Amino acid sequence: MAKKVQKKLPRRKEEFTYHGYKIDELRAMNLEDLLPVMPSRARRKVLRGWTIGEEKLLSDIRSNTSRIRTHQRDMIVLPEMIGREIEIYNGKEFIRVELQPESVFHYLGEFALTRRRVSHGSAGIGATRSSKFVPLK
Repeated sequence: MAKKVQKKLPRRKEEFTYHGYKIDELRAMNLEDLLPVMPSRARRKVLRGWTIGEEKLLSDIRSNTSRIRTHQRDMIVLPEMIGREIEIYNGKEFIRVELQPESVFHYLGEFALTRRRVSHGSAGIGATRSSKFVPLK
């Protein structure tokens, strides 16, 4: 399987903050302290509880596993995941993504797109009525 690497975002000159908290401060908070800082959709997902797959992904991240591959596209990016490299399944292959501070509280699936960009070429001979008049070089 071919692996693709997502382009890294350009580094900011000032340190990234989320609602006035730096990433180190967010990492130091426990989950209950993070809840008021989270957006409502992420907060609802955390309050409903983790699935078995999401718990396994969190345990792999906490145990510093070198290579993490996951199908959990609906997992929220928590501050403890920032800086890690995770391979996310897009339906065909695993896309390697390095989680940046800007991705905190987004879903993993947002970083591994499932549809490719379509770029159509020119019409071939006989494809349309007007292609009869296209010169053959």
